Amino acid sequence: MHRQNISSGTPWESRYGYSRAVRMENRILVAGTIAVDTEGILLHPEDAAGQTTVILDRIESSLNKAGATLKDVVGLRTYITDMDDSDEIGLTFKTRFGNTGPVSTMVVVAGLFANARVEIEAEAIIQS
Repeated sequence: MHRQNISSGTPWESRYGYSRAVRMENRILVAGTIAVDTEGILLHPEDAAGQTTVILDRIESSLNKAGATLKDVVGLRTYITDMDDSDEIGLTFKTRFGNTGPVSTMVVVAGLFANARVEIEAEAIIQS
């Protein structure tokens, strides 16, 4: 079974020994992703929809490197720090995924790295 590790180039991946995404056969898992720049500075600190857009751009980039697109996403796990952000995050999902309809779980947590408001994990399956 061939394994493809995909890096986004952030310093944490090599420091902590993980990959942004891993492809095994037709399955791709994308690690929890937040909206920080390469220096670890949070982008759009007060804007959950802005953070979600940046995150989905990064997830899409990782998927593309693995030969997939957002249309191949079958599952999302989203961690947020404020339930009041859930609607704008959900509407951003609708804009990006259209009627693809991946399963989705959203959970409120006490805090996220770099004081992010949103962190998203994704799973995709490439159809044969």
